[in-house]
Amino acid sequence: MYGVLMSTQERLIDTTRDLLWERGYVGTSPKAILQRAGVGQGSMYHHFTGKQDLALAAIRRTGEELRATVDRLLAAGGTAYERIEAYLLRERDVLRGCPVGRLTMDPDVITSEELRAPVDETIAYVRTRLAEVVQEGVDNGEFGPHLVPRDIAATIVATVQGGYVLARASGDTDAFEAGARGLLALLAPARTPSAD
Repeated sequence: MYGVLMSTQERLIDTTRDLLWERGYVGTSPKAILQRAGVGQGSMYHHFTGKQDLALAAIRRTGEELRATVDRLLAAGGTAYERIEAYLLRERDVLRGCPVGRLTMDPDVITSEELRAPVDETIAYVRTRLAEVVQEGVDNGEFGPHLVPRDIAATIVATVQGGYVLARASGDTDAFEAGARGLLALLAPARTPSAD
């Protein structure tokens, strides 16, 4: 499963990320991590003090990747609307859910200040970046001046996370896609009729 070039530490982090996404914190046992990563117990404790330390590294890595994806999409060329559209419609494994958002539903992660911190930081970062793009749209007249960028950013994040929940509940990605299309329709800049 893993190439020989990936270090043991990286394999442990990568495996833990997958298991957290699939099973949550409680379901991610050290035994399952070691088996899937194909490493011995000594390797885990050589690099990490225990399960929580490894989970923290995995959660941080997941957050870093999400922030990098958001930055890539929102820093690309195009209008503010087009960049928000790119974020909402990007390819994602909808039925698997958001690897960060799912952690918010894990009681063991949320009750641990240490594990919760990178989750909260990542969500706050996404909201801040989205708010900056909405503000650009307001400043350049693309969006109406009545829009509050922080509120719109929160709405975008809520639509994405709620879309994951609805899609997983129904087993159908259309629930996610419908939410994204609906939000984009609400955000679409007003088109002035052409004078023929």
